[in-house]
Amino acid sequence: MSKEITILDQDYIQWIKNLSSRYRRSQIKAAVKVNEEVIRFYWELGKDIVERDAENKYGSKFYATLSRDLKAEVQNTGGLSERNLRYTKKFYLAYNQVVKILQQAAADSDEQFLQQVAAKLFTLPWGHHLLLIDKFPNYPEKLWFYVCESVDNGWSRNMLLNFLDSDLYERQGKALTNFSRTLPDETSDLAQELTKDPYDFAFTGITGRYNERLLKDSLLNNITQFLVELGTGFAYVGKEYRIQVGGTENFIDLLFYNLNLSCYVVIEVKIGKFEFADVGQLGGYIVACNHMLRKEARDNPTIGLLICKEKDRIQAQYALESSSQPIGISEYDLEKFYPEKVEGTIPTIKEIEARLNEKELNNKN
Repeated sequence: MSKEITILDQDYIQWIKNLSSRYRRSQIKAAVKVNEEVIRFYWELGKDIVERDAENKYGSKFYATLSRDLKAEVQNTGGLSERNLRYTKKFYLAYNQVVKILQQAAADSDEQFLQQVAAKLFTLPWGHHLLLIDKFPNYPEKLWFYVCESVDNGWSRNMLLNFLDSDLYERQGKALTNFSRTLPDETSDLAQELTKDPYDFAFTGITGRYNERLLKDSLLNNITQFLVELGTGFAYVGKEYRIQVGGTENFIDLLFYNLNLSCYVVIEVKIGKFEFADVGQLGGYIVACNHMLRKEARDNPTIGLLICKEKDRIQAQYALESSSQPIGISEYDLEKFYPEKVEGTIPTIKEIEARLNEKELNNKN
């Protein structure tokens, strides 16, 4: 029996590591390709069922019969259950609405347009689609929004559930800002889209009395969830980031860099109600970052984001008009809108009303 040979050459060891990494990447690509083809098959099947009017033509037992016959023809293959086949029709009908709406707004040729839609539609896992179809069967704009966000940000199913629960569609891009006036046209829209109002800080677990330090510490102790809530491209730079301006030390609450915007983002968190002075302070930090951190050849102008517990919209708007610096103002929420329940259940109408009454009382106090 021949002895096994161990090669200790460092170049060989590194080569093996590179090969294993390349192999894992090829496995991932293969899995993605398989997923694309399966989703494409479901689309075509759903289209066939609709165009053939198969349910009316073949009777009430159509899906059970189709499932049985397909399994007999295509053995040792999953995804052909009666339930899944029913979803293929829902899948086609829901996204066919999306395609029609997008086509109306598209300037590209039909072929280019369909390729762009397919690139997102067919790469999203089937489990994600089932969630979205059940949630938004007749809301194509919301449906497509979550498809794009899931694909662009690589959301897992649990992350998608979290953003559905926190109603991201209604919060995305809703901060009160002066970006259209203070930023170049090519970046103002993207900067606006990266904002939210309110920000969901329920992940901090804070339920009782707290101060600003506790809130900031809790945000950073849950930095992964914080970055996810902030949105695409945010990289953490520092907390209470020290900037020396003349003979005065200044400390920025939270400093980030956004890779998509190629700029620093100064974030100030206030546990109270918004005040005029908050914009003046934040504007000063923005100017200081531009002078001391920003590299003009690489970085776009710094952006400021003020996240407070409460704001008067008119007062906030006046403050933004007074500033020449790009600033957004949002609120944050520490509790989920729906009460915690056993997984798989939904709150009753009475529970929702009770929570709404509770929030109204808190706001009055």
